[in-house]
Amino acid sequence: QVQLVESGGGSVLAGGSLRLSCAASGFTISRNFIGWFRQAPGKKREGVACIWAGVGATYYADSVKGRFTISQDNANTVYLEMNSLKPEDSAMYYCAADLPPYGASWWGAEERYNVWGQGTQVTVSS
Repeated sequence: QVQLVESGGGSVLAGGSLRLSCAASGFTISRNFIGWFRQAPGKKREGVACIWAGVGATYYADSVKGRFTISQDNANTVYLEMNSLKPEDSAMYYCAADLPPYGASWWGAEERYNVWGQGTQVTVSS
């Protein structure tokens, strides 16, 4: 069964850090796009970061550049290191993967991804 499971969310003060994990099972992360998205109450889900596995290319939303880092290990897990957190970073964070047939949409388009995790909550207080 293809599955993504996020973990690592929590509550922190502004300026703090969190590391989110996205563990994949049922498939091996190889040349997939693995994206992190977030959705705050009343707002649209937005792409935060993405890694093109196997190639190593990374992509970030302007709002998180320089503060967030996406990475992949050899254990089929993708991480999102979040530093200098702000209250506006508060949201439910989801990871997503594109499995073949691969789409052609840009990394931040939800329609590119066909497997989603259940999400992990991040709350940043001032």
